[in-house]
Amino acid sequence: MKFAIFGTGGVGGYFGGKLAQIGEDVTFIARGKNLEALKTSGLRVDSILGNFLLEKVQVTDSPQSIKNLDVILLATKTWQLDSAIAEMKPMLGERTAILPLLNGMEHIDKLRAEFGGHVLGGLCRISSFLIAPAHVSHVAVNPHIDFNEWKQEASPRVDEILSAFSKIKEITADTPPDIELAMWEKYLLICAFSGVGAVTRQPVGVFRSNPESRAMFIRSLHEVVAVARARGVELTEQSAESVLARIDQTQPDMMASMQKDMMEGRPSELEAQIGALVRMAHAANISVPTNEFIYSTLLPLEQKARKKTA
Repeated sequence: MKFAIFGTGGVGGYFGGKLAQIGEDVTFIARGKNLEALKTSGLRVDSILGNFLLEKVQVTDSPQSIKNLDVILLATKTWQLDSAIAEMKPMLGERTAILPLLNGMEHIDKLRAEFGGHVLGGLCRISSFLIAPAHVSHVAVNPHIDFNEWKQEASPRVDEILSAFSKIKEITADTPPDIELAMWEKYLLICAFSGVGAVTRQPVGVFRSNPESRAMFIRSLHEVVAVARARGVELTEQSAESVLARIDQTQPDMMASMQKDMMEGRPSELEAQIGALVRMAHAANISVPTNEFIYSTLLPLEQKARKKTA
C-alpha cells in the first residue's frame, strides 16, 4: 500500500517508521528542521520495544506532489487541522482513505464535512514524542491502533490497512465494529487525565493518590460519559470505572502530552480536549462544572502560550 504520513512527530514518526521498516511505500510530510534531518540522516526511533534507524526515507514538504495514495495517516496536532485539510485536498484520489489519529472528537466531524467517505474513524495509544528533528522517543504504552469505517461495516480497504499493520509485531491493530464508541472511550481517558494533570501540575501518581484531586478526576470522567450519552454514544459508567482502574495501574511519573505542553509554556490541545467537551455539553444542555472549572483555569495559560508563539 502507498501511505503518506501527514505530521511526522512522535505519533506519525513511530507508526510511519514501522510501516516503512516492513517495506510499505511510505512518504513523510515534514517542514523545517524536521524535513532537513529526515533528508540527511533518515528517521531514528528510540523505543521501549527496540530502537531502529531508517537511514533513507521518502520525505517532502509538498503534499500535493504525492499521487495515487491509498492512505493518508493524519497525525498532526489538532490546532493544525485546518491547514492540513487545505493541503490534503489535492492529495486525494478516488480510493484514498484518511486515517486520523488526532486527540479529541471534534476533528472527525470537520474532516467528514470536507472529505465525506474518504474519512475513517481512528485512534492510537502510545506515549512518544520528538526529542530532536527526525528523532522519535517512544517511552511508554505498547503501541496500539484502532480504525474502521465510520458507522459502517468494515470494508476491503480497512482489511488492507489492517493487513499492513498486522505485519508489525510491536503494534497491536484492531478494527472495532463501533469505532465511534472506541474513540469516545479513549477521549474519556485523555480528557480527564490531561485536564486534571494540567490543572494540578502533578504526575498521575500524585493526583490519583490525593483524595481531592482523585475526586476531581472521577467527576471529570462522569461528565464525559454524560456528554457522550447525550450525543447518542453508548458510553457507560462501567467505562469510567475501567478508566479509573487503568489510571491506578499507570506508572506514577506519567503525564499527558497536553499537560507537558502547558507546563512548558507551549501551545497545547486544551481546546480539542477540554474546550471541546465544554462546547459539546453546552450544545446538549448538559452540566459539566468540573470540566468548566478546568477549562476556565487553564485557558489564560493557553492564550499566553499562543500569543508568545504567534
